[in-house]
Amino acid sequence: MDKKDIRIIFMGTPEFAVETLKALVENDYNVVAVVTQPDKPVGRHGSVLQPSQVKQYAVDHGLPVLQPVKMKDPEFVEQLRSYQADLQVVVAFRMLPEVVWAMPRFGTFNVHAALLPKYRGAAPINWAVINGETQTGVTTFFLDHDIDTGRIIMQRPFDIPDDADVEYVYDGLMHLGAAIALDTIDRIIAGNGHVDSIPQPSSLSSRSACQSKNSRPSTLDSQPSSLDSPLPLAPKIFKETCQVNWQQPVKRVYDFIRGLSPYPGAWTEVTNSDGYTLVLKIYKSLKTNTPANGVAGTLYTEKPHLYVNCQDFLLELLEVQLSGKKRMHARDFLNGWR
Repeated sequence: MDKKDIRIIFMGTPEFAVETLKALVENDYNVVAVVTQPDKPVGRHGSVLQPSQVKQYAVDHGLPVLQPVKMKDPEFVEQLRSYQADLQVVVAFRMLPEVVWAMPRFGTFNVHAALLPKYRGAAPINWAVINGETQTGVTTFFLDHDIDTGRIIMQRPFDIPDDADVEYVYDGLMHLGAAIALDTIDRIIAGNGHVDSIPQPSSLSSRSACQSKNSRPSTLDSQPSSLDSPLPLAPKIFKETCQVNWQQPVKRVYDFIRGLSPYPGAWTEVTNSDGYTLVLKIYKSLKTNTPANGVAGTLYTEKPHLYVNCQDFLLELLEVQLSGKKRMHARDFLNGWR
């Protein structure tokens, strides 16, 4: 079996997914269609429709694009079936119903930006950094009924330096994810449509539910599961999630800030001399070994340095953004702050 013999449908939406689609196209895999989110209204009145980055790439390269509002829409399902795909590859997309993920004869696999079963959910990169992990990675796994619980095909680790923010990890995993997707497809091709896969530890008790029609049990199926602590999850991040809690050790606060930088951005509230409370986003900070000298959350300045008291030590703020202003160095913020 050759890679051009396997008909592939790709599903994804953001920039993170484009890198994998690009790798498939540039390496001559047979991508017969692309599925992505509907165009989003943008602008003050929502009168302009903005296509996803995956759609932009697909259109530029002459690939058919499907944009269902509902994945169970009978018309979409029939349209998808008409492409007679052998395999579906999913990167940074929505949850799929069984009628979709079970459609191809070789199944559907997802590229997840974490080392499953850790960090299941919508924001695995952010939460790995927030929790101070020193290593994360990418996983390919077959989709099943639940979110990020299917049988694991391949994994690749990625180290997280102590000074790395989400942008650094995102970029690294984006390229690593593209590489592992190609390797996973090649492994499926080498097995004539079949590939060894293993159940995730927390799903060992329900192997039948996780068994994909295109996977065959590996020798690792018989290995016992041992999870010493609850698995860290990666739920969706909202604005309120991003507010800094200063009642923590400085290391926790430091990791929280870099785990949300540059997007969506950690924030706190500051009050000026006129009594107005404003939102201050924090993009970059620095741990110190200087003991806290005030209540957690209070500012301490030694120009040109700006510090905040944490539970144990001072945290220096390096890059911030006040409401309505541009991102700036802390010294510039101090020069204009009353």
